[in-house]
Amino acid sequence: MDIFEKIERSYGPLGQYMEKAHGYYMFPKLEGEISNRMMFMGKEKLVWSLNNYLGLANHPEVRKTDAEAAAKWGMAYPMGARMMSGQTKYHELLEQQLAEFVGKESAYLLNYGYQGMVSIIQSLVDRKDVIVYDSEAHACIIDGMRLHFGKRFVYPHNNMENLEKELTRATRLASATGGGILLITEGVYGMAGDLGNLKQIVELKKKFNFRILIDDAHGFGTMGKTGAGTGEYFGLQDEIDLYFGTFAKAMAGIGGFIAGNKKVIDYLMYNLRSQIFAKSLPMPMVIGGLKRLELLKNSPGLRENLWAIVNALQKGLRNKGFNLGHTESPVTPVFLSGGVPEATHITKDLRENHNIFCSIVSYPVVPRGVILLRLIPTAVHTLEDVEYTIKAFSVVKERLEAGEYGKTIAGMTA
Repeated sequence: MDIFEKIERSYGPLGQYMEKAHGYYMFPKLEGEISNRMMFMGKEKLVWSLNNYLGLANHPEVRKTDAEAAAKWGMAYPMGARMMSGQTKYHELLEQQLAEFVGKESAYLLNYGYQGMVSIIQSLVDRKDVIVYDSEAHACIIDGMRLHFGKRFVYPHNNMENLEKELTRATRLASATGGGILLITEGVYGMAGDLGNLKQIVELKKKFNFRILIDDAHGFGTMGKTGAGTGEYFGLQDEIDLYFGTFAKAMAGIGGFIAGNKKVIDYLMYNLRSQIFAKSLPMPMVIGGLKRLELLKNSPGLRENLWAIVNALQKGLRNKGFNLGHTESPVTPVFLSGGVPEATHITKDLRENHNIFCSIVSYPVVPRGVILLRLIPTAVHTLEDVEYTIKAFSVVKERLEAGEYGKTIAGMTA
């Protein structure tokens, strides 16, 4: 069969809905300044779907720094990959400050978090090594492991009893091959908002010999006393061997970083294919990253505002009987029962009748019969936003339980 013919026959589990979903349910266009309220299809919506945790996307100091850096440097400088011709003192300065902030010896910038994680895994392990990972690992972790020629073992999400069994298997295999063990977990799981069981994972180091790589994309900037992440939140940052953070969430930018022991970071600098063979992070993003990190460190009020909204939203929804799972982070999942048709109607009801825009996930991303409304509170939301959303969600819940989303209701079409 011709490869294009095969593709045209099946667009995949999500692409199968493309004809009806594109532009509204998938690939929607949010317009206007990034904030709690934006324009969607010509109408203002209350937006709960942006990872702008600390509200830095349109912070006046950030916008000013971004504009000045773009005017001074342009988007092209520096040209080339860092190893060849794209190195600057500002890249090194941002790395130094990031390492200090998360309590590590050294750090290395990544052009993109996703791309970086894939390359980190591929660089760290060879065919003799064994990877052990959580079943709810992010797609970038899964894709990184697909480049690994050795064995990998998965344990059910946060199941420590099963993890111990998998570490026993991994130890036996690594002993036979002469390799090592890399355990990969997340600090904050971005879909459900619960935390990786870091305390018990670290405790297992007393029994097994392995290294920990933590993906803390949603924890960096939001978790811990200073925002240094989930390791700081648990008081065990020193026990994390490699700490991965991204700028795409709390920093409201592009890029990421990996931090850890200097010798290991030096090794990664010379072996990360996604960085060696890719253009250096443009200067405006680096200078902007320095300003964002400065605000993250020196403006605790931003994080306090975030958590005031998080606590009000999550407490209010729970008091109304909503199931938020086990979230302990700003990520606020609302679990409902239903299939793709119900999810479609709920989405349209929220957007058209309540002017609320949030991410809605259904099968095949989550199990059959589950609908996940994923809310991302930010420091720029208000308590009025919270109160309005809780009332709207209560109406949606009543309609769902009454079976109305199996029909066509006012303002909606099937």
